[in-house]
Amino acid sequence: MSGSLYDWGYLVIWEFQARPETVAAFVQAYGPSGDWVKLFRGAYGYLGTELVRDVNSPQRFITIDFWSSRQDYDEFRIQHGVEYKRIDEKCAQLTLAERLVGEFEPAVK
Repeated sequence: MSGSLYDWGYLVIWEFQARPETVAAFVQAYGPSGDWVKLFRGAYGYLGTELVRDVNSPQRFITIDFWSSRQDYDEFRIQHGVEYKRIDEKCAQLTLAERLVGEFEPAVK
């Protein structure tokens, strides 16, 4: 990781509904030492991931992936597409639903 989360130029935000019996495994996979962060960690332009939990719905989570730029994210997806798909398929077992909330850039640069 390089830079700071506050230096981001591109965000990818996902919403998940974890299965009740897999909440701990979900947190492990998507948390700071989980499979996703391990995959992203070596990527150029990756700044970090935040995993947050809904205070009123403990099975609902949001991930926010911070990148320097959309180009860095797109290049990562091309270079690591096979591994990304493998982890995504493995982690699908942990959720009842997942939804891409969106991809965002700063409104003011």
